[in-house]
Order: sequence, then structure tokens, then C-alpha cells
Amino acid sequence: MSLDTFHTQTTLTSGGKSYHYRSLKALEGKHNMARLPFSLKILLENLLRLEDGVNTTAEQINAVLTWNPKVQSSVEIPFMPARVVMQDFTGVPCVVDLAAMRDAMKALGGDPKKINPLIPAELVIDHSVQVDQFAHAGALDLNAKIEFERNKERYGFLRWGQEAFDNFKVVPPRTGIVHQVNLEFLARVAFSTEINGQWHVYPDTVVGTDSHTTMINGIGVLGWGVGGIEAEAAMLGQPSTMLIPEVIGFRLTGKLPEGATATDLVLTVTQMLRKRGVVEKFVEFFGPGLDHLPLADRATIANMAPEYGATCGIFPIDQESLNYLRLSGRAESEIALVEAYYKAQGMFRDASTTEAEYTDVLHLDMAEVKPSLAGPKRPQDRVLMSELKANYQSNLAEMGATRKTKTKSATPGKSTVYTAEGDSYELTDGAVVIAAITSCTNTSNPAVMLGAGLLARNAVAKGLKRQPWVKTSLGPGSAVATEYFKKSGTMASMEALGFHVVGYGCTTCIGNSGPLPTEVSKAVADGDLIVTSVLSGNRNFEGRVHAEVRMNYLASPPLVVAYAIAGTTNINLTTDPLGTGSDGNPVYLKDIWPSNQEIADTIAKNLSAEMFKSSYATVFSGDARWQSVPIVKSDLYGWQSESTYVQNPPYFEGMSKDLKPVSDVKGARVLALLGDSITTDHIS
Repeated sequence: MSLDTFHTQTTLTSGGKSYHYRSLKALEGKHNMARLPFSLKILLENLLRLEDGVNTTAEQINAVLTWNPKVQSSVEIPFMPARVVMQDFTGVPCVVDLAAMRDAMKALGGDPKKINPLIPAELVIDHSVQVDQFAHAGALDLNAKIEFERNKERYGFLRWGQEAFDNFKVVPPRTGIVHQVNLEFLARVAFSTEINGQWHVYPDTVVGTDSHTTMINGIGVLGWGVGGIEAEAAMLGQPSTMLIPEVIGFRLTGKLPEGATATDLVLTVTQMLRKRGVVEKFVEFFGPGLDHLPLADRATIANMAPEYGATCGIFPIDQESLNYLRLSGRAESEIALVEAYYKAQGMFRDASTTEAEYTDVLHLDMAEVKPSLAGPKRPQDRVLMSELKANYQSNLAEMGATRKTKTKSATPGKSTVYTAEGDSYELTDGAVVIAAITSCTNTSNPAVMLGAGLLARNAVAKGLKRQPWVKTSLGPGSAVATEYFKKSGTMASMEALGFHVVGYGCTTCIGNSGPLPTEVSKAVADGDLIVTSVLSGNRNFEGRVHAEVRMNYLASPPLVVAYAIAGTTNINLTTDPLGTGSDGNPVYLKDIWPSNQEIADTIAKNLSAEMFKSSYATVFSGDARWQSVPIVKSDLYGWQSESTYVQNPPYFEGMSKDLKPVSDVKGARVLALLGDSITTDHIS
């Protein structure tokens, strides 16, 4: 039973409905609530609502109320999210365990239908599509066809789960990237639920089985990525625990200058926070610069919290949050509840908001942000576009020194490509063999996506083309992006440069870049070439993007298009021409780069709430391929003994109703002792 030691239980009315909530304003008489960061207020509300005197105590609540920003807390607190979000690779084991629990429940004589997630759990299938086909009109459908063939068994299992479990929903393939779907559709921001006939409202919070769950921090929803066991525990009603975190404030002022993008901003922020060191800390963005920062840009920054090392990178709720909810097609009643709740809590940012106290504060004047990339191996290694050529050459010298000379090529670093049409061209070190607009980081942001479309339009008008060795791909984070490309008239230009839609999923950013064209792959091997990729992703560790590509640079979508035209990273796009136009004159990047005003006008004319509403109208139904996946409707899953993927785990074998006492772990050994900058990519 929930306690109310601090007397915060009260009600508010929105849309003619009364909601119970725990009021933070009720604490202002004894505590200076304005000093607490926005993120800690969310944790505080969580504790107040969960207080039971055993798992959540008054002492823990008081520890947050008296938080000292300059001293690392030793107090451990529980955190219970409002919901769980999963992707198909890391989410499947969670659903397998639920299915196994149902078998165990039946074996013990219970009702298997009682095994369900206790909080809403939503799984988005987005990690399975690969870029096998590209640069032609049929690429999207063919890649989807191959995806279903490869994943038939797994998709059948998830379709069964979608039917069998309560409180569990599946967003089928070819819908979008989990974090973009979360931002555009799944997030409630103010979470409301009915308990014993009474409505309650509280902050929407989430844990996810993908590290970039933090993208949702951009709209003020606190959440982060966790392992499968933690996600599963939350689904079964168990909180996770943490020390009260240190909170690093990041003050933003000014606004982005002409020619700079949200990608350039996030790469700058990532570099600054990596240098500061924010591992296991919360990062909170504030300051007058937020007045000039669209929600999509905030989400771009929040998305890369894993890259700058923080648990989260959160923005407050303000008018821009409401604007985005309205743009993305949320119901007016939901938007009104968000506004009413956060204003009632004193958590709605406006001009009168007092700046909170923080463990430390960093400052960035966004007017100083310059066009940048990051690489060639780490997302925090930002390099100015004007210095990329020198960066590439420096890394080439280092890599080239260890390159093995192969007898296939008398001149390592140079090779001839012979095409199926009988043509040939020379391929050299530094060649961009993959140019991918991919990843949740940027594909949720209309400014950088339509910026790429406008740049493509201008390039095509000048007579520019992509280089023939570049594998190009466009992987929008949701169908909404495709719609505004089409409506703005820029899709045809994107396709003219080889950027056809290849699928709705993570694709290249998680290594699903697919094979290079056979002749390009052969040339890379023959010359032992050190080739590059340019992608709008968030991670670029060596070997992640493609096994044959040794240098990988993160960049904004417009720059991805530009480098596909240039075909090499051995170029300074601030001084060297991209290519020669149809009039015979050199064309420079500045000649085709769209202005900030043109991008803003294009967004205003071509992005509407109706696009979001229509794209998500049947979000859980899926297309004909999904609906044709055969399943047997049953409370229990029909395990297949010959399966090499989905098997009934042995955790519950021999289980009885009588619990055995917990015993010590003996004979344990260290599996791996690792150094600095080790990622899951390296471990894999």
C-alpha cells in the first residue's frame, strides 16, 4: 500500500476529468524545489508515488529533497518506469522468458494467462532489415522480402506474443526505427492510468533494451537503455536501483549559424561531454538557447547520450514540447493534460523558470558551432569539415604503415574496377564506398533530412552525379520522412543520386550495410585499399559499419549526399570543388547548400500532423507480409525442437512451489578483463 508521509497526494482537472497525483509544489514550504534539476524532480515524484515504507522509504525521499550537487550521494533509490520499450534483437529474449514462465505456471498447476507484463511493453521490429538492394526503385520491397525470409521463425514468435500477451504490443517491420516511433507515437509524456476507478497522472518514464532509448529525453521523458534482465524485471513490476545521480548541467545559448546543422551541434556536444566525463551521470540541458532549439534537434542531442557516456541527456518540458506533440498528431486532450500536469508540478519551463543547481555546468554558444564530422573510429572524435582531408591523410599514414603488401596489386592503395557493363575506373585509398542516410540520430530530424533533399535538388540541377563506386542508401526512421520528401518534391532528386529508400530500420548504423558490389569488393581486396564510409549514424567503430571499410565518418545527411558526389574523403569541401557541372564549370559545396531559412520554409510547407496520423493509423497491424506470417493462437507457445533461435530456456526445470534457500556462488571466474574505450562492438 502506498504511503504519503510528505502529504503530497492531491488532484487536478484536465478535460473535465479529475486526476490524482503527487504534488511537488506541496513540498515547497519546507524545501527549495527550484534548486532541484528537472530530472531529479522526476525521480522524486517516482519515490513519492511508490513509497511503501519497505522498498521505498521516507529516508530515500528525503535524500533526494536534500540532494547536495557537489557531493556524490551514497543513497540508493529504486526507480520504477511507467513502461518498457524494446527492439527485436534485444527484446526477443524477454518475450522468450515470458513464454517460458507460462509453461512453468502451467506445470505448477496455475493459470498461464496470468503471466503478462505488469506495465505496458512495446516492441518495435527495426534491427533486422539489411541493405542488400540499393539505388533502384525496387530496393525497399526486395529488402523487405529478404528480411522476412531471413527472420520468418522469429517474426512468427513475435506475432504469437502479440496475440497471446496482455499489455504487450508489437510494431511490425517496415514501420520505423524504435526510437523514432517512440518519439513520434509511443511516448505519452504525461502518463495516465485508471486504478480502482480513479485516474492517476504522473511523468512518462521508460527503460529500453537499446542504448539509444535516451532519444526520448528530447521531449522531457526520462529514460535510458538497460539490459534484458532489467527490462524484464520492470515488465514484471520490479524497480531497478541506483545511487542518486550527479547531474551535469549543459547551458545552451545563442542559435545555430548559417550552414550548421543539428548533427554538427550534437558532435560538438558529444566531444565536450566526453572530455568532461559524464559516465553514470545525468546530463540536463537548459538555458536561453532552448528558445531556438526545435524538438527534433533536442532529440538528436538526447539520442547520443551513450556516445557522450551519460545515463541520460534530458531537456525540460516547455512550449516546444507541446508544439511537437501537436505536430506529431497527438490528441488535444493528451496535450492539454501534459501542459496542465507539468505546470501544476512547477516543471514547465518558461521565461520565469529559475535555473537549477548542478554538480557542474558546461556552456556552449550555439553560434560557434561549425560544420563537422566525427571519426574515423569514434563518435567523440569530432573533426571540422575544413580539416577532414588532413584528418583522413593522417589516419591513412598510420594505417598504411601497417598495411600488408599483397601480390595481387603492385601498388597497394590503388586498384582498377571493371564493371559488368564493360567500363572501368580507378579506385584509391580514401574512396567513399558507403554513403548512408541512416540511424535514429538524424532520420527523426526534418531539418537535416530535408536539408539533404534540397541539397540533392540543387546538385541535380547543376548536373552533378554520385560516383559509381558509392553504395548509397536512405533509411528513414519512419514513413513520415518518406511522405515529406515526396511532398516537398525532393525525393526524385534524392533518387537521381542513388538515395532510394531501402528500408525502415537501423540498417547501416548497426552494420546492416549489406555487401559491397562485387566489383568494388574485389578492387578493395586487390589493392588492399583503405576505403571509407560517411553515414548519418551515431557509431563508427572500426568493423561496425562494414568489415571491408576501415575508416568511418559520422556526418549530417546533407554531407552524406555531398560525399557521395565527391566519392572520396581525400577532399576539403570548403575549398575543393565537388565536381564539374553540366555547364563545364566546377561546382562547390557552397553553391548547392540550402539556407537555414529555405529549410525552415520547406518544413513549414510540407510537414503536417495529418502525415503522422495517417502513418501511424494502423501501426500495430503491419503490412500484408506481416499479417501472412502463420501463427497458432494459443496461451502457450509451440516450441520447435529443431529451432536454432527460439528455444524454451531451462530456467524453470525442476521448479517447485517450495523455494530453495539462496546459496553462495562458488568457483566464479573473470570472463574478460578489459581496458578503456571498450564497447559492445569490440566485445562482439
